[in-house]
Amino acid sequence: MVVLKGIPAALSPELLYALAKMGHGDELGLGIPLLLEAILKLLPLDTYVPSPAAVMDLVDADKQSGLSVPVWGAYTQLLAQAGSQSPLEKVERFAFYERAKKAFAVVATGETALYGNLILKKGVIPPELLQ
Repeated sequence: MVVLKGIPAALSPELLYALAKMGHGDELGLGIPLLLEAILKLLPLDTYVPSPAAVMDLVDADKQSGLSVPVWGAYTQLLAQAGSQSPLEKVERFAFYERAKKAFAVVATGETALYGNLILKKGVIPPELLQ
């Protein structure tokens, strides 16, 4: 358990270490909105790419059945609160798996929402916001 002021309890010491070690453009694979909200308090999102957040696109059968993915709305809302107005990037299933394998870190969260996996791309903090 993290016992420092201002650090969300959902962020373990190991995850804080991984976030601190990430460089601009490194990616983090994760799930679960609660953890996303905590991470976005610390992790600057990449503003030099069309979208700093990617999800696995629906497979054809799920597209044809009109499957709804409510968790994507939660992700979009949390990303907007963090300052990102970009839409979620939708990545084909097997391309998503390959991209996740190359992520700087993968966070196992136990997320059960269909298509709940998410990849974030780290950005930089603008000089005017550094203190």
